[in-house]
Amino acid sequence: PDLTGHEKFGLGNVKYNISGIHVTAVEFPSASISLLPQSGIKLVIGNASLTITMNWNIRTWMFKDSGRSTVHISKVFVTAIFSTALDNRGPTSISLTSCRTTSGDIDIKLNGKS
Repeated sequence: PDLTGHEKFGLGNVKYNISGIHVTAVEFPSASISLLPQSGIKLVIGNASLTITMNWNIRTWMFKDSGRSTVHISKVFVTAIFSTALDNRGPTSISLTSCRTTSGDIDIKLNGKS
């Protein structure tokens, strides 16, 4: 979904709109899934990366600008634990018990009129 809002910055408000958000690349060079006895599933993703492109525009009382942006997030690490309910009374259910995510580098390129 698009992101629209405003923030008070310095002496005035900055209105912004981010639209056309597209994930253009995802890499999982290291990923594993393991079973946890009597409790569920552990998912570990290491050194992942993600590239996103989007349109942006900002407006202040002094100027306005718009353009295209590319965001590259790298060194992403995710550990997630899922619990499973195994019984004979119905379908198996899976729920997220815990999740930890860290990212190392974020590179933002803004291309605009100014």
